[in-house]
Amino acid sequence: MTTGEQHPQHRPDTRPDTRPDTRPDTRPDTRPDTRPDTRPDTRVDDYAALAAVGPYGVRPGHALITMVEPHPGHEYAYNRWYEDDHYYAGAMAMPWMYAGRRWVATRELQELRYPEKSAVAQPVTAGCYLSTYWVTEGRYDEHMRWTVGINKRLNRDGRVYQDRTHVFTSFQDHQATVYRDGAAGPRDVHALDHPYAGLVVQVVDADGPEQRAGLLEWLRSRALPGRLRGSPAAMVTVFRPTPLPGDRMTYVKQVEGVDTRLTLLWFLEQDPRTCWDRFLGLDAEVAEAGLGRVELVAPFIPTVPGTDRYVDQLR
Repeated sequence: MTTGEQHPQHRPDTRPDTRPDTRPDTRPDTRPDTRPDTRPDTRVDDYAALAAVGPYGVRPGHALITMVEPHPGHEYAYNRWYEDDHYYAGAMAMPWMYAGRRWVATRELQELRYPEKSAVAQPVTAGCYLSTYWVTEGRYDEHMRWTVGINKRLNRDGRVYQDRTHVFTSFQDHQATVYRDGAAGPRDVHALDHPYAGLVVQVVDADGPEQRAGLLEWLRSRALPGRLRGSPAAMVTVFRPTPLPGDRMTYVKQVEGVDTRLTLLWFLEQDPRTCWDRFLGLDAEVAEAGLGRVELVAPFIPTVPGTDRYVDQLR
């Protein structure tokens, strides 16, 4: 073989390669996707925009306080619906509602209530379940728009339990919190998460709209500090009701006493049955001050989430 001469088997193969290319195609697909988008429209981008504006503190600027009576024979079904669905879908999953707690009044607790003739509950024993929720200060309007919308949707979807009566349900604005121990202990922002053993709801009506400010100041500066001293109540939060929107659910009646009423929540470190004598005479105390009248004093204990505990003790 001379210099430069190649053996035939080493000559370059110039024939076209007709074998299929099995390598993965890593080039970007620039073709338009014509498949229908089956994802629900959740306006996900709106959430980032909304989170960037408005108040987002932790003060309980507003509350939802709702006392409900399940119809006789529907106690277990109502409790399961509220525990398993509505507490979350109709409350805690909503924007700006950041804390919640359910309470129950057994028959024994219902019978401790007074006064017998109450403008809030007729009879005074009505309303064996109570739910309390905190709403971020300054976010009432936003939350209200959402809650009306979601409850309309829940109704359309058959996720609202109808065999119940709203005895005392309203959104309320925070007016004051009075503490037994000053700066020590949990704050009002913690009240619905702290394991308090009981709650007493006190509803007071001033004699007129002009008298409510005076009633509030008397409670805040004189009556409540005196009652809290040495008591099993760690704090009292005071709220005033706000009117419900016109497009609310029809089964929730419009709020009464918007211009005159105050709602007090006493958070107890003991079962109210063990210290009920400390809560007697609240009506006489207000009457003697000449600032209004007590329409309800009602003790509750916390429910046990996910259970039917106490349901058999309601009647």
